[in-house]
Amino acid sequence: MGKNKGFFSHKWVMRLASLVLAILLFAYVNGSKNGFLRQNTRNSNNENSVLMSDKSVTLKMPLDITVDNSKYVVTGYPQYVKVRLNGPSALVTTTSNTQNFKVYADLSKLGAGKHRVPIKTSSLNSELKATVAPRNITVQIQPRRTVNVKVSVRLNARNLDDNYQAGRPHADVDSVQVTGAQDEVRRVNRVVAYVVVPRDAKSNIQRQVTLQALDRNGQTLNVVIWPATTNVTVPISSKDNDSSSQSESASSSDESSSSESSNKKRVQTQSSSSSISSNADSNSESTATSSSQS
Repeated sequence: MGKNKGFFSHKWVMRLASLVLAILLFAYVNGSKNGFLRQNTRNSNNENSVLMSDKSVTLKMPLDITVDNSKYVVTGYPQYVKVRLNGPSALVTTTSNTQNFKVYADLSKLGAGKHRVPIKTSSLNSELKATVAPRNITVQIQPRRTVNVKVSVRLNARNLDDNYQAGRPHADVDSVQVTGAQDEVRRVNRVVAYVVVPRDAKSNIQRQVTLQALDRNGQTLNVVIWPATTNVTVPISSKDNDSSSQSESASSSDESSSSESSNKKRVQTQSSSSSISSNADSNSESTATSSSQS
């Protein structure tokens, strides 16, 4: 029995087992590597296909007007326009987030009058296609005009408590400059500061009010006012205090009238006494003269 050895004690058996394990390990590692590479290749292809695919997006962009603002005023154009971008997905996404391009209408070579002009874009990547809606706009170019207009204050004290009353308001700005299109400026009839007095006002109030330019019908006009605001002071007083003041004034007036009347009566009495004395003296003199003649 001692001479017999186990099966795995033979060298060739151990060598064969090692070889089989090595082959299995190699096959496992190689298969995992190929699978990883295939997965990475697939993901890379997907990402490239996403980056290279086209995409469209519509943006709301402000419209810039190129014109000599010192000479002209432009009306009739929209403040915003829609721009549809089409191109590579990555570029469209980046441009949509940054909006680093310009949408404009060039009026620099046009004079006063009515014009129809195209809307253009600038600073866009050459791989992007932009479609603007509307493509053309109609604008009115008018000479710029500036005039001085007096400021009037309109007071609304209907909600004020019945025991209080509002006095004459005062604005710290007497007149303002009104600038705009010539036809619009000609329609300006007045510049008004509206002040609403709150119900709980018990003393003088101050308000900073935005000024409005109105035509004869009270319609607000599209002009620029400078300064655009004014500070308005509204005196608030109690009606009871005013009544007391009026009563005191009336009493003082009555007392003055009574005093004047008494003085007049005193003067008249003195005058009458003087007249009586004068007549008595005259009579005495006459009697003495008659006696001497006799």
